[in-house]
Amino acid sequence: MWRFMTVRIEDYALLGDCRTAALVSNEGSIDWLCFPRFDSAACFAALLGTRDNGRWKIAPSDPVRHTERAYRDGTMILETTFTTDGGVATLIDFMPSSLSSQSVVRIVVGVKGTVHFDIDLLIRFDYGRTVPWVESPDAQTHTAVAGPDLLVLRCRVPLEGHGHETVGSFTVTEGEREVFTLVHQPSHERLSDPFDVRAAMAQTKYFWQEFSSRCPDVGPYTDLVKRSLLTLKALTYLPTGGIVAAATTSLPEKLGGQRNWDYRYCWLRDATMTLLAFMSLGYFDEAHAWRDWLTRSVAGSPDQMQIMYGLAGERYLPEYELPWLSGYENSQPVRIGNAAATQTQLDVYGEVADAMAQAIEGHLPPHSRIEAIAEAIVPFLEQAWRNPDEGIWEIRAQKQHFTHSKVMAWVAFDRISMVAGAMKNGKEFAANCRRIADEIHAEVCSKAYDPVLGSFVQHYGADCLDASLLHIALTGFLPADDPRVLGTVAAIEKRLMKDGLLLRYDSEAGVDGLPPGEGTFLVCSFWLADVYVLLGRDHDARALFDRLAGLCNDVGLLAEQYDPHERRMLGNFPQAFSHVGIINTALNLHRARAPAAKRAHQETAEQATALDNDIGNVSVT
Repeated sequence: MWRFMTVRIEDYALLGDCRTAALVSNEGSIDWLCFPRFDSAACFAALLGTRDNGRWKIAPSDPVRHTERAYRDGTMILETTFTTDGGVATLIDFMPSSLSSQSVVRIVVGVKGTVHFDIDLLIRFDYGRTVPWVESPDAQTHTAVAGPDLLVLRCRVPLEGHGHETVGSFTVTEGEREVFTLVHQPSHERLSDPFDVRAAMAQTKYFWQEFSSRCPDVGPYTDLVKRSLLTLKALTYLPTGGIVAAATTSLPEKLGGQRNWDYRYCWLRDATMTLLAFMSLGYFDEAHAWRDWLTRSVAGSPDQMQIMYGLAGERYLPEYELPWLSGYENSQPVRIGNAAATQTQLDVYGEVADAMAQAIEGHLPPHSRIEAIAEAIVPFLEQAWRNPDEGIWEIRAQKQHFTHSKVMAWVAFDRISMVAGAMKNGKEFAANCRRIADEIHAEVCSKAYDPVLGSFVQHYGADCLDASLLHIALTGFLPADDPRVLGTVAAIEKRLMKDGLLLRYDSEAGVDGLPPGEGTFLVCSFWLADVYVLLGRDHDARALFDRLAGLCNDVGLLAEQYDPHERRMLGNFPQAFSHVGIINTALNLHRARAPAAKRAHQETAEQATALDNDIGNVSVT
């Protein structure tokens, strides 16, 4: 069999059914899988430990001379083709979209010659800790049970138990195939019946292609945008419309470090940009579902609004550690849950207000709760904006008066004032919001701008910078060509740029209360490209976008961060926000009515004409 070796993050691909997800390596090993939801306990957790923490590997027995993989066009059906000295075979992996139970299908197809395969199956419930009881009701059915969970594996290949693992081997020649299905079900229910794999594949192919075929032309960026849309869809929890930030937990922002967080939850911070991405591409059903998830989740007292929620809007997301897992490349601790859910982050109020405003401007069907949410937010935030908070990066240290938080508080009052006309006493309400917005604006310009540096700073009284300051232009707080914004962009380029990509802030400054060091934060570089578009620096924007696009792995996926020195991805994977960045920046580069210009209220005819002349062949929707 195989000796376990760490696989790079970028060597994984995503499988999904819009309820949960799996990561499969280019070696044919499923090293991460949670049943039945994204945030359920993993039954394969080798990603965060060793093979003994659970995996399912199907790979050639002989040395592999070449591996090539790709998704079937417009789908999440993955094909990995192995070439050995004896022949060529393809491993097809997918998660059926039409079944009542979550499952994984793996099909090995002989393409040329003869290829020998080995199977190595270790099921470990409870994030790699619990060894199940394995039985074989018949020669082609194998069950693994522990407590409430039951997995049912069906295949024709003879399997046998070796200690606490299940192994087997088989051979395929040209045209031959072997099919494996793994189904999750509650252990107290009757054993599920086999399903028609061909029909499941056809239905799954239709599900994904119907979705992706609606993607409009985005010029040279169409394939990238389509793959990013599919990734966002795969990270969507279909029953509620919530979108998880990533499919994983605890993939490190620094190898061997402590910056390891659980991202299998839904962040309000992603709301505006995700809505813009969906609506700009005409995906109004998905935008509608996300908006409705948002309005349900934040309902309640405004002082209890959280920065993140569970897939169905759950609020209790306690953080704890799993000491039996060694962590990805020994990056500990491995965390489940996220304590940042209890933090105060004032920017989320701005994100909610901005998302609601964008939904109205995008002509989504009205929602009865939006007006009530706005009326509840304003009196609370009128006092709360004056307080320090933990900020956009969820620091675990002393609260600060973060500039980005104040700017987003301004966004809350600015956007509410713009859409308040239709509300009861709307004129008076809008005027009060505008008054507060002007007060915040004046304070930020006075206390967050350093005339010596010629730049805004991360928080009041600081001399350090933060990539989130780019939102001063992206939200329309100040025009992109304001001298103070130009100075801030120049300072960020000088002090936060690392090999052409942006750090989110200087972790050496100690503001976050964590050991220093992390990769470049990919979405921040997309923000910079978006600001370049607003500034008319289209050559710089395209060059930066091309650099970022070039970081996608062979199947078009991005993690949260990238280490330019080691040339590898870092952080949870795939990262929804990184793929939202791909979509919006591609649209900003391709369309005259760019999402960034729309959000910043800078859609002048002059700008549109300039973009048309520079880019050419612009598709306007």
